[in-house]
Amino acid sequence: MKRFALAAALTLAALPVLADPVTIATARGPVSLPAAPASVAVFDVAAADTLTALGVTPSGLPDKLYVQYLDPKAAAPIGTLFEPDLEALSALAPDLIIVGARSAAQFDAVAQVAPAIDMSISADVVGDARARLAAYGALFGKEAKAAELATALDARIAALQAAATGKGDALIVLTNGPKISAYGRGSRFGWIHDTVGLPEAWPALKPEVHGDAISFEFIAEVDPDWLIVVDRGAATGAEGPSAAETLNNPLVAGTKAAKAGQVVMLNAADLYIAGGGYQALMENLAELLAALKG
Repeated sequence: MKRFALAAALTLAALPVLADPVTIATARGPVSLPAAPASVAVFDVAAADTLTALGVTPSGLPDKLYVQYLDPKAAAPIGTLFEPDLEALSALAPDLIIVGARSAAQFDAVAQVAPAIDMSISADVVGDARARLAAYGALFGKEAKAAELATALDARIAALQAAATGKGDALIVLTNGPKISAYGRGSRFGWIHDTVGLPEAWPALKPEVHGDAISFEFIAEVDPDWLIVVDRGAATGAEGPSAAETLNNPLVAGTKAAKAGQVVMLNAADLYIAGGGYQALMENLAELLAALKG
């Protein structure tokens, strides 16, 4: 009987210790997962950005990430942001798969390989960035690091809001080759108004995902104090005129923003591709802070 009890105890001691599940917030509601997954495949640039900021190294990444500070060769290739390579994903056998806005449509497909979570970033970019940072911190046992990063984010936003006080209004535009769209509150870039504190130069813009198509005449009529520019072509590596070339126009040059040297070209890949990722967000906020301080 004693031998049986000893054998049973040794057997139990040899079994892996399963971590208690952790419940985190996702784009599809709260999800409970085993803590500290050893292997994670990531189909979202913002997620890969925040994970690496926390010191978590993804095991699988898409072939192209568009941002310079993330290296897709540092992990196993698992397809693209829009088309996962399910065979490669199965071979990797990750403990967890993360999808985001561009890969969310593939959630059901990748969830057949391993547990999956949707960590898409909504128009509430800063709010979701904070939520994702806290979720990843809890999931991977990086709570202290997540708190440290959140404190740095709060400090940068406070400095930015102080610098923006009394500096006038802003118009946010995206160029796509020769085409121009404007973005207001509620849109994918509208968080800049809410977070920085620069009011909209044209409050009637619709909160459309792809913005409102505008003309040079519109920019001249609005005549913003600040013109904040996102170059989609630069973000995606597309051919065509750059934002600087497109906006090199007498109507734009006559605006208060251009005359005062207050046309801000943000890092487009950080904003357009990795929006909501911690490192991308901090970089864009730093660019805005530097511009406002002059």
